[in-house]
Amino acid sequence: MSDSPSRLLPVNVISGFLGSGKTTLLKAVLESESYGDTAVLINEYGEVGFDNLLLGKISEDVVLLKSGCVCCTIRGELSEALLDLLYQREEGLIPPFKRVIIETTGLASPGPIASTITADSTLRYHIRPGATVTVVDAINAQQSQQDHFVWAEQVAAADKLVMSKAEMATHTQIEEVTYQVQAINPTAVLLGSDAQAQPSSELFEDGPHIKCWKPEQVQGWLGPKHRKYTMTENEHLHGVQSFRLRFQGAVDWTCFGIWLSMLLNRHGRNILRVKGVLHVHGDPRPVVLHGVQHTIHPPEHIDDWPKDQNDSNLIFITRGLDGAAITSSLNEFMSAISEHPLPRILHE
Repeated sequence: MSDSPSRLLPVNVISGFLGSGKTTLLKAVLESESYGDTAVLINEYGEVGFDNLLLGKISEDVVLLKSGCVCCTIRGELSEALLDLLYQREEGLIPPFKRVIIETTGLASPGPIASTITADSTLRYHIRPGATVTVVDAINAQQSQQDHFVWAEQVAAADKLVMSKAEMATHTQIEEVTYQVQAINPTAVLLGSDAQAQPSSELFEDGPHIKCWKPEQVQGWLGPKHRKYTMTENEHLHGVQSFRLRFQGAVDWTCFGIWLSMLLNRHGRNILRVKGVLHVHGDPRPVVLHGVQHTIHPPEHIDDWPKDQNDSNLIFITRGLDGAAITSSLNEFMSAISEHPLPRILHE
């Protein structure tokens, strides 16, 4: 199989806390003709209710659904399950598929999935991280956030957020949950319950792999300018905050890469998400970064900048790490190490 980025199979994730409605979303995906060329990795067949979906059993761990989806259980390490899935595909033992969807358990952070892909020398030549879709319970989100920090990790990792049970929630509850998730992850696309009941073919598009994106799409991926939150609001979010660094001027790529590696090595568990577009010295093309916790995916280039825009933007979602302190750290490191003129860094 070619290791060209455009040929790598995307591995998408359905995440969400216990009882949020992940299984409802997954079942709707499995019933949809739009996802007939999908392989799904789940923990237990019984949770999804395969009786009315099942077409036949291919092997001990694999079933074929009426829609054409191939569904497999995860009986060991995720890397082993993915490698076995790829082997069966290459050998013609299962129908070909164009994407993989993994349903996490309700108490799991999606971050380690990206680490699994990038750390395995075989997997990273066949698959790439796709979109993460997190289901958020409109009724129980506030309590889940207060009691379980993994809830915030699941929200922070999301490219898209699906609000479930909105039809049973009050207007006030919906407003409060909307504030919660946008305060943690202002760049994620927020969708309603209809996306859970009838998932469109676009639900798992627009993940971190942007090799073929147009410049305007990159701006959308970075989201709107994020407003500042007061200390009282930040305390309500239990130390989770998001902030943007904007660089006026080109960045020393080598210097920046060393600093970011050191930052993630020291504080990776508390950096829930980092994403950005950088203007680097000696390259007219934007360099795109995306990472979850300790894992940074290989940087990618896009052909051109959005119109009238070539400032670098870097967005962090952190726990207990102050944006001003990170800005100061980067400034001091570049002042001591960089051989190029230093950009002006604005903390927003």
